[in-house]
Amino acid sequence: MELALTLLKLGGSLLTDKTRDKATRPDVIARLAREIASADGALSGRLILGHGSGSFGHTTAKRHGTRNGARTREEWRGFAEVSVAAQQLNRIVADALAEAGVPVFSVAPSASARCDYGMLAHMDLEPIAAALAHGLTPLVMGDVAFDSVRGGTIVSTEEVFAYIAGHMPVSRVLLAGETQGVYASMDDRRVIDEITPASWERISAGVGDSRGADVTGGMAGKVRDMLALTGAHPGLTVRIFSGLTDGVVARALAGEAVGTLVR
Repeated sequence: MELALTLLKLGGSLLTDKTRDKATRPDVIARLAREIASADGALSGRLILGHGSGSFGHTTAKRHGTRNGARTREEWRGFAEVSVAAQQLNRIVADALAEAGVPVFSVAPSASARCDYGMLAHMDLEPIAAALAHGLTPLVMGDVAFDSVRGGTIVSTEEVFAYIAGHMPVSRVLLAGETQGVYASMDDRRVIDEITPASWERISAGVGDSRGADVTGGMAGKVRDMLALTGAHPGLTVRIFSGLTDGVVARALAGEAVGTLVR
């Protein structure tokens, strides 16, 4: 019987200051790496990590319009620039995880991802499966990808997670950002305990977008993507929560109820 997998994303807003170009939060990254290391033993072979691009990839992608395609010489140069930016943050995160003792193995989606009309259609998961089989902890990220229609585009970490969940036995997705969960509205900072397709119809208008540059939809887009994911895979749950508070990521990995549950 295959072991159920946990997917944990460290959001770009958590790792970086998305209002400034390529500005990391070193202390936060180091602490998160230690929290993951504390849980990694119990989840050995069952944990896949991912991270957003924050003020690295998002800022560059917004400047070049990469999400919408790459066709001209200048747009292709922008595509390459976004790839470099995403890899820069990936290196920083991977180094912190390794320093904390996590046997991290980076897997760049752009190496094999293929999209159609901006939708992820194929990605080679064999390296991820092999890494898990040997007790390693795969690390994916939001990245560029070639597209049969647009030429090039962006795939978010959530989209990569959704693809993994469609081909591997995932039981839960944990999304750690800088907010305590999904807020009722931009003005009402109460955290919504649970979101289902039915409740989303009532509350979606109040849920805002992200702070700073974000080319993949912000919070509202994240919730929509996660509702689609849980709808496609009954039994899979998602939690959206803050990683800025000490110990919350470790608690989430241990199975505690934190933030907003999406099901």
